[in-house]
Amino acid sequence: MRKIVISKTKIENRMRQKSNPYLINTIVQLKKTNPAIAKLLSLPKKKWAAVNLNQIDKSVKDGEKVFVPGKILSSGELTKKVKLVSWNISEKALEKVKAAKAEFIYLADEIKTNKELKGVTMLQ
Repeated sequence: MRKIVISKTKIENRMRQKSNPYLINTIVQLKKTNPAIAKLLSLPKKKWAAVNLNQIDKSVKDGEKVFVPGKILSSGELTKKVKLVSWNISEKALEKVKAAKAEFIYLADEIKTNKELKGVTMLQ
């Protein structure tokens, strides 16, 4: 199977369809440091990843920092103390994350302190 590479120009063209200025700014920042994530966020939102808490709980270890390129949903329970980074999270999922004493960080806030997203595991 051939790997498809999307150029920075293609990401730029996809950004023109976005109306959220925070999302556009985030994509611009990521395009320089992490083009793979910029590519995922430049896709239409209906193609973004939607990951449930039970999927996260099965896939990660305690203390790990996890990035979801899309939205975190509330199905299932979170039993591990992890740091979750994502563009969006549902209200119920946020309540469950707080109840599990885990931490949620919006992607835009994480980029301010960790521009290259080092030490963050991506989960799709």
